[in-house]
Amino acid sequence: MESPTKSSESILFVQTFLKAWSLQLKRFTQLVDELDDVALAKPTAPGRNTGIYILGHMIAVHDGIYPLLGFGERLYPEYDALFITSPDAAGKPYPAAAVLRANWKEVNNRLNERLAAIESTEWLARHNAVSDADFAKEPNRNKLNVVLTRMAHVGYHAGQLVYLKEKVED
Repeated sequence: MESPTKSSESILFVQTFLKAWSLQLKRFTQLVDELDDVALAKPTAPGRNTGIYILGHMIAVHDGIYPLLGFGERLYPEYDALFITSPDAAGKPYPAAAVLRANWKEVNNRLNERLAAIESTEWLARHNAVSDADFAKEPNRNKLNVVLTRMAHVGYHAGQLVYLKEKVED
C-alpha cells in the first residue's frame, strides 16, 4: 500500500474537518427544530439569554463569516444590532422563530457551499480581518481558525439550548 501524498493528506484533512463542521450544524439545527416557539422564547436559565436571542446571535455570527473568508456580502447585517452588540432584553421585538429558523438554514446552506469550494491549500491563508503584517507574526490567524472557533461556538450555544428541552418523566 502506498503512503498518502501531502496533497491527499490535505484533502482528507479538509474533508474530515468539513464533516465535523456539518455534524455540529446538523445537531444545532435539529435542536432548534425540536424546540417550539414557546420554548425558544424562554431564557436558558434565570437571567440568561432566550433561545430566540441565541438563534439570532448564531445567524449573525455565521453571516459574519462571509466577508471574513472573502465569500461576499452578508445576508443579514441588520442582525448585528439585535444579536451581537445588544444584550437580550425582555420584551424586545425580535423576528419570529420561524423566520429565524429559515434564516439559520439559509445562512448555513450558503456558507457550506462556499466552505466546500475552498481548496485545501487555501485553508491556512489569512482571513480578511488580519493584515499581512499581523498574519506574518501570527499565521494561526487563518481561515481554518475562523471556522474552528465558530464550530466550538455552535457547540457552546447548543449546550445552552438543551436546557430549553422539556424533561420527559419516566
